Amino acid sequence: MARDFVGAINRQDIDELAALMAPEHRFVDSLGKVVEGREKMRAAWAAYFKMVPDYRISVDECFCEGRAVVLLGVAEGTYAPDGELNPENRWSTPVALRATLADGLIAEWRVYADNEPMRLLMRKG
Repeated sequence: MARDFVGAINRQDIDELAALMAPEHRFVDSLGKVVEGREKMRAAWAAYFKMVPDYRISVDECFCEGRAVVLLGVAEGTYAPDGELNPENRWSTPVALRATLADGLIAEWRVYADNEPMRLLMRKG
């Protein structure tokens, strides 16, 4: 299920992402910001994919324990506020993702990553 979620992220398939989320889905970013609800996250993913149109996650390792799945790998993309994929705006960072499953859906998606490379690009404008 968690790998399917990553696949939907990599394809930027918002409908599949929403279908894999529990209705009360909870997203927690690396700074601890929380977004709750499938429809709010549908909108959040759409906005993020506009800002980073080539965002992708490469998974190197996966660990499962009960309802929790931990994925380790790399997140990368190009910050493109104007839609242009400029090489100087490309970033990459190690990532750990924790999915909590409930009734065959992703109840929570938690991101642990150093997003400073992306924040630096955003500050540059």
